[in-house]
Amino acid sequence: MKATHIEGLLVITPTIFKDDRGYFFESFNKKIFEEHTKSSIDFVQDNQSKSEKNVLRGLHFQNPPFDQGKLVRVIAGSVLDIAVDIRKKSSTYGQHFKIILDTQKQQILWIPSGFAHGFVSLEDDTIFSYKCTNYYHKDSEGCILYNDSEIGIDWEVQNPILSAKDKVGENFSTFVSQF
Repeated sequence: MKATHIEGLLVITPTIFKDDRGYFFESFNKKIFEEHTKSSIDFVQDNQSKSEKNVLRGLHFQNPPFDQGKLVRVIAGSVLDIAVDIRKKSSTYGQHFKIILDTQKQQILWIPSGFAHGFVSLEDDTIFSYKCTNYYHKDSEGCILYNDSEIGIDWEVQNPILSAKDKVGENFSTFVSQF
């Protein structure tokens, strides 16, 4: 596991065993994961989405007490994955981290509670998977506008395909974090 410039975000690069039949790797090992995060993590919900090229989902989060940590990875295709620090007391508040997650490297990103998260699909039929530390709670969900100039994310795509919810996300300048 490798730490990023934002405290708490970890990039996991699994050891992949390949042969003429295909490949094998451990996508999650609770013992190793907890050693690196220095906490006991209990995942309670797994989610999966399929997206066509240029579909952008985010920047989503759930407010306390229904906040979620997410362990995210790509099963097919590739994404540009983004995590934005929304922890008020963090020295990196408002900063973002981005990484390409794909089926070549099979990297996995740990996004703890206190981050807004989003991704844009770079290929058709991209399948994205994430393990969550809390159950989805509709009344606790939030969305920051994906293209807010104050955050300054270069999504590296022109004309992303957005849901109605993502088109009207909150501006970061008026966002009041509960983290």
